[in-house]
Amino acid sequence: MRTVFKGMMLAGVAVLGLGLAGCDSKKENAAEDQAAAVRASSDAAADTIDAAADATSGAAEDAMENKADAVRAAGDKKADAMEDKADKMDKTPE
Repeated sequence: MRTVFKGMMLAGVAVLGLGLAGCDSKKENAAEDQAAAVRASSDAAADTIDAAADATSGAAEDAMENKADAVRAAGDKKADAMEDKADKMDKTPE
């Protein structure tokens, strides 16, 4: 269920992103693509940790789930900063 929800959420974000993509320069779009790659990479790493956590129990499971949450949060924070920087690159589309 969690994977299905993520897929639907990512699809919605992708549609919104494509609608706004025409407003940005190629340089800004490339930087935003890099931010999306960082976010996807951290999500994939967190998903791997979550899957490993499912194979354990108790305190070890909790610790792994907390680590997955931290990995995901760190990736989101870094990607958000990259997107903010990209938004400031230029104000006129190419």
